[in-house]
Order: sequence, then C-alpha cells, then structure tokens
Amino acid sequence: MKIVQELLFTKEFVGRVEWLGSATVREGKMQTPDRVELVANQGIRGEHHLRESGTSKRQVTLIQHEHLPMIAGLMGLEAVDPGLVRRNIVVSGINLAALRLQRFRIGETVLKGTGECAPCSRMEQTLGVGGYEAMIGHSGITAVVESGGTVCIGDEVRGDESTNV
Repeated sequence: MKIVQELLFTKEFVGRVEWLGSATVREGKMQTPDRVELVANQGIRGEHHLRESGTSKRQVTLIQHEHLPMIAGLMGLEAVDPGLVRRNIVVSGINLAALRLQRFRIGETVLKGTGECAPCSRMEQTLGVGGYEAMIGHSGITAVVESGGTVCIGDEVRGDESTNV
C-alpha cells in the first residue's frame, strides 16, 4: 500500500466542478444549483442522503465529466444529462478512480473517498434499457465530508499528499 501511496499524486492534477445536483426526496427530480453547502460528517444540506448520524459512507456522490460521453455512446445517445445519472457533483480534469479511497479538496471543503458509486437499477428508468450496464465502470465514487463548506460550479478539485496525511 505504501508504494501505491507514493505513486499517487506524484503529479498534481487539478480538476474542476462542472455540475452540481441534489434531490430533496428519494427518486425526486434533481435540482441543479450553482452552489451547495457540504456539512461535515453529514452530506449536502437539503439532500435526501443527508444523515445527521455521520455513519453513511455515501454522503456525496461524484462522477467524472469525461465518462458522460462514454455512457451516452454505449446507450446510443448523443449526450447524457448529468441529472439522469443522479450524482451530486460532476468533475472534469482529474481521475476520480485515483481518489476513490483518498482525501481530496473541492473548493474550501475536504472529502474522503469511500468507494465506487455502483450503478443501481434506477439507471434503467432514467437512461433507458441498458442504462445499468452502460454505467458499469463509469459510475463514479462515493465520499464523506470531513470538512464542510460551500462548493460552487468552477471550484478546483485536487487530490494531493497534503490532504492525505
């Protein structure tokens, strides 16, 4: 594991928040604000996944912007609206898979990746038949909020050794 830690972040990659989404109720319509407030150990204020107990490993979900055209291509679509994949934050320019179990910064916040955000059967409803399969390997990551604050479209996303002590 130490060798992997040494290999990660040897080059500093800086990503960008491209899109934000949240739903106030399960299966509700995704709202697309310009900013969201992340609450430490709970999630996104107003989001149905918000948990006051701090025990959820799925406080925030992220997907890579670069994967949306791949999903669209697999579905035979011209494009995929980020709201259809039901993730909270769409980022570009940084490999989310490398952040899957790491601490990383988005704007003024610090998150810790907790694993893959596996697709669910709901992708068949939102994307159409084959949506679940199209999302495999492209579905993003889950994270917990270690240090809260505001996240805005355009904020930097960076994972580096300074946040992985």
